[in-house]
Amino acid sequence: MVAKRSGVTEPFTRDKIVRGVQRACQGRPVDEDQLAMLAQRVEETIRARGLAEVPSHEVGLAILGPLRDLDEVAYLRFASVYRGFESLDDFEKEITALRGRYAEDADDGEHAERAERAEHVADGANAARGGRQERR
Repeated sequence: MVAKRSGVTEPFTRDKIVRGVQRACQGRPVDEDQLAMLAQRVEETIRARGLAEVPSHEVGLAILGPLRDLDEVAYLRFASVYRGFESLDDFEKEITALRGRYAEDADDGEHAERAERAEHVADGANAARGGRQERR
C-alpha cells in the first residue's frame, strides 16, 4: 500500500508509475518496454523494504534513480516537478550533479556517451539561460 500525503492509502500499481513517468518521457526515445522495466525496478525496490505501507514520497525517490539511468532529460523533467524546482539555478545544480556523476563513470571507462549527453543537456540549459543575470 502507498500512503499519500492526504492520509489516503491506495494499492501500489506499476501502471501508475508508468503513467507518471510517461509524461516526463514525452518526445524522448523511451519505449513502452523500457517504462515497464523501470516500473518493475521501482516495485522491486519498494517491496524489498518489506513494509506493509510506504509513503508516496519514497515511491518518488525510488523512481528517480532508474529514470536517471534511462534518460537524463526525462529525469530532469520528473525531478523538476517532484522536487519542486523553482528556478534555472535548481536545474543547473541538478545538471552539474549529472555531469559529475557521468564524468566519474567516464573516468572509469564507463558511460562515456552518457557523460557527453549530460554535457549536451547542460549546454542546452546554459543556452536557455541566454545571458540572463543570475538571481541572488
